[in-house]
Amino acid sequence: MQLDLGGRHALVCGASQGIGRASAMELAELGASVTLLARSGDKLEDVAESLPQTRAGQRHDWYSVDMLDIAGLQATAAGIVARAAVHILINNTGGPPGGPAHRAEPAAFETAFRQHLLAGQVLLHAVLPGMRESGYGRLVNVISTSVKEPIAGLGVSNTVRAAVAGWAKTLSAELAADGITVNNVLPGYTRTQRLDSLLAAKAAASGRDRDAVARELMATVPARRFGEASEVAAVIAFLCTPAAAYVNGVSIAVDGGRTRALS
Repeated sequence: MQLDLGGRHALVCGASQGIGRASAMELAELGASVTLLARSGDKLEDVAESLPQTRAGQRHDWYSVDMLDIAGLQATAAGIVARAAVHILINNTGGPPGGPAHRAEPAAFETAFRQHLLAGQVLLHAVLPGMRESGYGRLVNVISTSVKEPIAGLGVSNTVRAAVAGWAKTLSAELAADGITVNNVLPGYTRTQRLDSLLAAKAAASGRDRDAVARELMATVPARRFGEASEVAAVIAFLCTPAAAYVNGVSIAVDGGRTRALS
């Protein structure tokens, strides 16, 4: 199986922690040069220094930028591709705050739309010429199982994640002939800061103990445990390899079997 990413350049968003960081590690292990993107420069520097170098010429870098700053993101992305063409783009951004959709302010939807979909479009515009020129491109969006089954209490997230999934499916048909695949990975309950915040919010809202809330969520997962960021990252990394060249336009749940939908 051809898994080697030597000579490829990956741009990983939200790479300072959690699934983004784990994905950067996996891609570097497979030989890719990795550029990290997130808001926290101090954390990114630490991650960049910890990434493995398994191939000659492999190089890792980082840039601090806020995904809501569209102009800043455009400038940063232009600088990245000017230095080296990007072959792999991992769109990964923290989820919107919880709460029911009917109570959300319009501004909450606008902010989430800018952070998730508009930011992805900005990055796509920057990396697409290099992907087309090389005849190799991998775009992986880290979204949510809510695109298959909306999650109660995450109204804004459910709405915007579905928009990203629709965007990705459209792109997968438009770009396939150029050797570019577009896929989504849908993490279930995964041990990250995002899960910690959701558990804390549920515990506060219900007046219950956090551990009791965690056990209740785990009981809905056939695997009877939460996932690890590295398990999600392994699927992301595979989709970026030559071996996954014919996997295109799909949304893959990595959730221990919790999602009941067949497709």
